[in-house]
Amino acid sequence: MSRDFDAHRLTARILGVALAVTACNPPRALDGSLAGWAFVLAASGAAWWAAPMVDARPVLNSMRWAAVAVHRRNTLLAAGAVVLAALTAPAVWLAACVTGLLVAYLLLTDGWTMGATAPAGVDRATPALAATAAAAVVFAASTAPVADTAWARLPAALALAATAGCVALSLRHRP
Repeated sequence: MSRDFDAHRLTARILGVALAVTACNPPRALDGSLAGWAFVLAASGAAWWAAPMVDARPVLNSMRWAAVAVHRRNTLLAAGAVVLAALTAPAVWLAACVTGLLVAYLLLTDGWTMGATAPAGVDRATPALAATAAAAVVFAASTAPVADTAWARLPAALALAATAGCVALSLRHRP
C-alpha cells in the first residue's frame, strides 16, 4: 500500500472518531460516571473500526444485513453519528461541530470527491459544495424553535423516516 493511501485511512479514522465522540455530547456523557466514559470509549472504538472505506472489490457475497453492514460500515458510521447526536440533544455549538465533522467525513470518504470514481475532467467541487449547502440547510432546520409548539413531532417524525429510508436505500443499491 502507498503512503498516501495509509495517510488517507488514518485521516478517515481520526475524523470518524472525532465525529463519534462529538456526537456523544461529551459535556453530558462525561459527567464523571463510569457508564458515560464506557459509552464514549465504545463509540470511539466502533468509529476507529468503521471509519475507513472498505478497499475490497464490490462483490456482493450476501444480502444479509450483517454482511451489508460490514461492507457499508462507513455509511453506518455517518448515519449513526446523526442519530446519536439527535438522541443526546447537544447544544447548538456542539451540533454545529457535529455537522461540520460530518460533512468533512463524508467528503473525505466519498469516492467521487476524492477523484477515485469521478471521470477525468469532471468537476468534483460541485458535489462537495452541494453537500455542504445541504448540511447547512438541515442544520438550520434542526435548530428551528419548534420544540414548544404543537408541530414539533411532525418534522421530527418526517426527518427520522427520511433518514431511515435514505440509509436503507444507500445500503441496498450501492455496488
